[in-house]
Amino acid sequence: MAQGNNQKSGGLHKQMLVRLMVIVVAMFGFGYALVPIYEAICEITGINVLTQQDKNAADILKNTQVDTSRSIEVIFDANERGKFQFKPETNRMMVHPGELVTMNYVVYNNLKNDTAGQAIPSYLPSKAAEHFTKLECFCFKQQPFKAGETKEFPVVFVINPKLPQDVHTITLSYTFFEVAGATAMVSE
Repeated sequence: MAQGNNQKSGGLHKQMLVRLMVIVVAMFGFGYALVPIYEAICEITGINVLTQQDKNAADILKNTQVDTSRSIEVIFDANERGKFQFKPETNRMMVHPGELVTMNYVVYNNLKNDTAGQAIPSYLPSKAAEHFTKLECFCFKQQPFKAGETKEFPVVFVINPKLPQDVHTITLSYTFFEVAGATAMVSE
């Protein structure tokens, strides 16, 4: 009788082991699929798409008239995370809606090794983001840096004349950070 219980118990252990293995494999598969799922959800909902290039930027520029009757103050801000020095060449400028503007940011890699960095933009007020069109920007991809290297990056933008009339100031803020594990890309 004891042997029957042992066999029954052994069968239950094997069943439990199989169930646990299925759970482990399912959890691994879910973890592996999480990044593509996250990217798809972000693309569908429009969340976390700050670093994508404006696809219709050239069309907006062609169809835009400069509104010289109105001036918008654009404030440029820079924040760094890690061993970078990061700053705009100028802190502020007055811009007419529809005017094509180029402004530069300077980044210095303080590290003694090669690395890569990337910038993430943000806008204040947030409703200005949909009217602030960048034709060229260093935030669209990771930037490789040699040890001690300084780079200058242009930001070419236009403010859509359809910007609400109550907006007189726009702050363009970038946070520049080191991309972990991206040193292999720099060496190539």
